Amino acid sequence: MAQSYYSSRVTSPATSALDPDAIMNGGKHLRAEDVQEAYMAQRDRLVGAIDSTKSILNDIRKFNKEEWVVRYPQLKEHSAEVVSEEPVPSLKRRRGIRRSLSFADDPSSQTDVVLEPRKSMSRAVTLNSITDAQGEEADSTSLSDKEDDSRRLLPSSEFHVLRLDLQLGASGASNSAASLVSQLEKSSIANLIDDRITSSLSHVNKLRQRVEDTSSKVLVTGDLNAGKSTFVNALLRREVMPVDQQPCTTAFCEVHDAAENQNKEEVHVTKEGVVYAINDESTFVRGSIADLEDIVAGNEEKQQMIKLYLADTRAPSESLLNNGVVDISLIDAPGLNRDSIKTTAVFARQEEIDVVVFVVSAENHFTLSAKEFLWNASNEKAYLFIVVNKYEQIKNKEKCRRLVLEQIKQLSPRTYEDAQDLVHFVDSAAALQPYAANPAFDDLESSLRSFVLVKRSKSKLQPVSTYLSHLLSDIQLLAGANAIVAENELQEARDHLDQARPVLERMKSGRDALETGLENTEEERTDMAASKARTILADALERVGQGKLGVDKPLVPMPSYPGILGIWDYAREVRRALLASLDAAVKLAEDEARVITSAGVQTIKDFGEAHLPEGVERSRRVFMPEAMFSAVRRGAKGHKSRRSSSGAVVAGGMYGLGVGLAQRPDMLETTFADLFDVHHQIWLHFGDGSLKEDESSLSLVPSALSVVSVGVGALTMVGGQAVGARSLLEGVLRIFDLVGNESTRKWAAPVVGAVTIGLSAYLILELPSSIPRTVGRRVRASVIRKDGVSEGEMFVDAHSGRVSKETRKVLRLASWDLRERFRSAMEESSKEVQGAEELERKASRATEWFGNVGRRTEEIRVHAELNN
Repeated sequence: MAQSYYSSRVTSPATSALDPDAIMNGGKHLRAEDVQEAYMAQRDRLVGAIDSTKSILNDIRKFNKEEWVVRYPQLKEHSAEVVSEEPVPSLKRRRGIRRSLSFADDPSSQTDVVLEPRKSMSRAVTLNSITDAQGEEADSTSLSDKEDDSRRLLPSSEFHVLRLDLQLGASGASNSAASLVSQLEKSSIANLIDDRITSSLSHVNKLRQRVEDTSSKVLVTGDLNAGKSTFVNALLRREVMPVDQQPCTTAFCEVHDAAENQNKEEVHVTKEGVVYAINDESTFVRGSIADLEDIVAGNEEKQQMIKLYLADTRAPSESLLNNGVVDISLIDAPGLNRDSIKTTAVFARQEEIDVVVFVVSAENHFTLSAKEFLWNASNEKAYLFIVVNKYEQIKNKEKCRRLVLEQIKQLSPRTYEDAQDLVHFVDSAAALQPYAANPAFDDLESSLRSFVLVKRSKSKLQPVSTYLSHLLSDIQLLAGANAIVAENELQEARDHLDQARPVLERMKSGRDALETGLENTEEERTDMAASKARTILADALERVGQGKLGVDKPLVPMPSYPGILGIWDYAREVRRALLASLDAAVKLAEDEARVITSAGVQTIKDFGEAHLPEGVERSRRVFMPEAMFSAVRRGAKGHKSRRSSSGAVVAGGMYGLGVGLAQRPDMLETTFADLFDVHHQIWLHFGDGSLKEDESSLSLVPSALSVVSVGVGALTMVGGQAVGARSLLEGVLRIFDLVGNESTRKWAAPVVGAVTIGLSAYLILELPSSIPRTVGRRVRASVIRKDGVSEGEMFVDAHSGRVSKETRKVLRLASWDLRERFRSAMEESSKEVQGAEELERKASRATEWFGNVGRRTEEIRVHAELNN
């Protein structure tokens, strides 16, 4: 729905004693008491308006610094194509003009607005949406004819008082200073606005002093040799100011009535750097009127003010100084185009002036410096008193009058409208001739007296009203444009919140679920990998302990039995095959862990897709399963070394990262116990039987006698390798000695027979199958013990722990990456929401605040009757 930022114009209930227009247009026929009463009423209204305007300006400065960066609007004309494509008939009835609103710090952002001039001299209007504006003109307009609310009504002119000079270079030049200014930050533009408001506050304070001052100051200025001093002398009816063909007035000469100086005619030259006080002689130097020309020449290079106190013997009804109503001072200023310092001083003095009398030569008309001065003065003073001097010397007077009036119409339209009273064509030098009639100058003097004395509402108060009207118009433009910006940003913030808040809420509600899912995935996959590794390795150890290979597809197959002569090498190859099968079992467990870990990593990625909002970059990490269990570290001297530990001896080296069991010489060393494990056999038959074997294995175990026989036979058989030839010969001799004994011969034959039979059975039936079991038992025992000295880490537990640790490390890294991305995304989303909420709060506050500023400015206009 359309919204009005400013209240519509209302008529003030207060009525003045007299209509100011009547005072301005018919002041000569009004009583002095009525004029004074109307003047005082208007003055009081202006003082109140000035104070209220100062309050608004101070509030804008405070708001600009503390709450909202005030933007500086710029209005540009629409192209013909845009106007033709989107006609607005209802707005044409309102005489509105469409413009494109942009800002100095953001020229790319543009908003369509409509400018509507007031019917009064004020150049501001209420700020409404186009739909509201159409409704004011025709309530019966159909909804289909209404425009979009994004277009607004704005003041009909650009800035006057608060204007920033941003056009520092050639218009349209891409490398000009103007294009660089457009890149200024918002804060830089806001600082410029603050400086301009500060300057306006200073000027408003001076306006207040001027309004409350009962006296009136009349500034007489113009170009060089325009006859300013001659004109002042004509007003005084005496030649006081120095006159010459060359420029004489080089200082500001302020003429007062001698009554202000105890009726003494004298010159006071003010001292530089001190405030002039007529009763304090330390602030000035006295001089005589006769020495004025020398005094002016002596102060040519200085900026002192020269005050003249003159006695005018004429009647109050004829004298401007001695008028009997108010104190009047005439200020004769240096020529505008004398030098830049003097010209700048004249520009600065005009803010203290009530009436500007601009003297222009009929020969030269208005120069560039004159036009600049008048244009600047018209921002505050709608009415200027213009004297076209040396008019009698012009031959084609009608042409001169026409050209001058055309220029005045462009420079000061209000002065042109009242040209009969405010524009006079005279010859000041002729007015000084004694006993010479000069009706033109007499009419000028009468109009000036009326303008200064009778029409003080026009001469003294109207400039203040004009300045306030322009300033309030600028405030309305500034507030209206910023209200549009605030409303747009408010809508953008709300749209942004509508998108960002659900995302943040989803992330907050899914945060616990994500954390639980990651933890469960990590624990489940880690336990699964450890359990799988434990099962594979336990089965492998069990198979190896039975003399079988640990895996179904070993890297090294079980060797075939080569016969009795190769039994030692056979035992060594069996040991190698069994150890290699354990290495293969470890590798199989690692491969299973890789598969399980890959599935876990994919699950974590799926969690990321489900919980990370759109626009958040996903992880670019690529999981390489083959990289697991292959970490390489640098040694102390920079050499590559496999990670190792002092734990149990396990397949693949310590924790599977060193040399495999099948490649370790200490694990491949073959001993007699690999052929026959005496300790195992004795413990099995004579122990407590705690060492359990399969029933099929136990059925093949020989008796105690066969054990002794086999032991003796085995010792004899391998004696050539284990004991040596000499020992064998000595044993044979002892046996012969024993056989020589009679009692020995009785039982030797049965013993020898039994040993021979047992040895033959063992070598043929049992030895090929018992060696793998014996070697397997010893291999199994070696990997679960540490050098047989103390308990070490179990082979299965060590490897399952290593696998679970590696699996957990990979999953934890993937989970950490997802958690960090989720946390970062949640922080960014939270900041985004907080920023949008803060912008919404500020924009809402700014929309309301700038709307209130518009209403306050309208109330000031109504109360001070600036709309009339």
